[in-house]
Amino acid sequence: MVHTHIGLSEAVRKQVGEKLTVLVSYEFTLYVKTLKFHWNVQGRDFKPLHLFFEEQYEALLEVVDKFAERIRSLGYMAPGTMTEFLKLSKLTEAPGENPDDQGMLRALLLDHETIIQLIRKEIDATAELGDMGTNNFLCDILEMHEKMAWMLRASVS
Repeated sequence: MVHTHIGLSEAVRKQVGEKLTVLVSYEFTLYVKTLKFHWNVQGRDFKPLHLFFEEQYEALLEVVDKFAERIRSLGYMAPGTMTEFLKLSKLTEAPGENPDDQGMLRALLLDHETIIQLIRKEIDATAELGDMGTNNFLCDILEMHEKMAWMLRASVS
């Protein structure tokens, strides 16, 4: 194996890799929940919500991939199973339950806001650790989640 020499100590890379592993677990859990809601939405606003959830889960899948690639660029292996993701994520699933369309919007909004708060803490931490590459990466992801949360918030009646 070739060692990673990117101007960050192994200790810093490990700390950041662990933080990103937790975050990607949140992201993947939210991706799966959004996909479930896309599949199971019903009601008067079925078509626009079906398409809205599709846009969101596609964006989240891209984010998951970016997280995994960032973890790999730091020299660590990315998690890739639901067992790993659910062990690290505090977001909850509701197997067998399908809320109404407004309940779906509210649940996704809550999860985005949870991720936003977590990312804000990790932005501060990566700045303190001197990993400005990851810091910039997280700032971009934060903006995406804030926009997605705003769209969800605007859709709740």
